[in-house]
Amino acid sequence: MAIWKDPTQPKKDTALFPQAEPSPAAAPINPTRNETASAAMSTNPESISPVRAVPASSPAMKESIIASDLTIEGKIQGAGHVRIAGRFKGDVDVKGDLTVEQGAKLDGSVKADKVIVSGELDGNINSASRVELMATCAMNGDIKADTLTVASGSRLRGRVECGNWDNAPAKRESSDASKHEAANTAA
Repeated sequence: MAIWKDPTQPKKDTALFPQAEPSPAAAPINPTRNETASAAMSTNPESISPVRAVPASSPAMKESIIASDLTIEGKIQGAGHVRIAGRFKGDVDVKGDLTVEQGAKLDGSVKADKVIVSGELDGNINSASRVELMATCAMNGDIKADTLTVASGSRLRGRVECGNWDNAPAKRESSDASKHEAANTAA
């Protein structure tokens, strides 16, 4: 029995094309003539400008899904949308949207831009811009959000703070001070 090794072939030199601009004397490819691009390159390589990559526009946020037949324990953190259709035990902190599907269960605190709950959530929702509790929702925990939508039939046990509370005390104090000034000048 003979054993041999095929000799490896040396790698070809893959130098990039130079990024030079075409000379003004170079004739452009005329699509009306019966001339192929390969023939034009072989006769006048300066007539073809180098191909440059065009940066893509900012990609849309991706969505990660925990399927209905999965049970996961841990922590979700990052940017992008998350959809939970199964069971997840742990905290969720995303710069994006969180959706808890009907029949799904989440045990842990939530921090996201927008939270939609159709399943069960046992934990707090902190600093969300928008929270929607759908008709099949069962939530046990506190909610702190700018806006809250509660559908008829949803169940909620916990404290709720809605609105932009960061600026509210300053506005209240300034309006109280202006009322006192107006009362003092009128008297």
